[in-house]
Amino acid sequence: MTDEISVLVVEDEAIVLIDIVFQLQQVGLKVYEATNADAAVKLLEQHDDIRVLFTDIDMPGSMDGLKLAAAVCDRWPPVKIMVTSGRPLGYLDIIPEGAIFMAKPYGYEVLTRAVTRLAASYRHST
Repeated sequence: MTDEISVLVVEDEAIVLIDIVFQLQQVGLKVYEATNADAAVKLLEQHDDIRVLFTDIDMPGSMDGLKLAAAVCDRWPPVKIMVTSGRPLGYLDIIPEGAIFMAKPYGYEVLTRAVTRLAASYRHST
């Protein structure tokens, strides 16, 4: 296992994905990207340096972001989870315990600060 901290960003809207990846790379994080939950699971299986999952809730495919977050919580419990959506905050009662919700739209400074904090909290919890 490596000491490098990486983030997995899961977002089906290409322009949003590109922007998030760019912003996180600008603060020095290694970023993996996926456009759906199935691709995200494959990346998690292949890369043990992923410490933070940042996922949109509404995505096409076999599972949405909430189901992905629950699967990651069960299968990779050390991974810190942040979910995002443009829908109302009613999702808060169904996100996995310990996960963070970030409402869209969000500023990239707020996003990068939150993801960096999550990555740092991973370091302290292991």
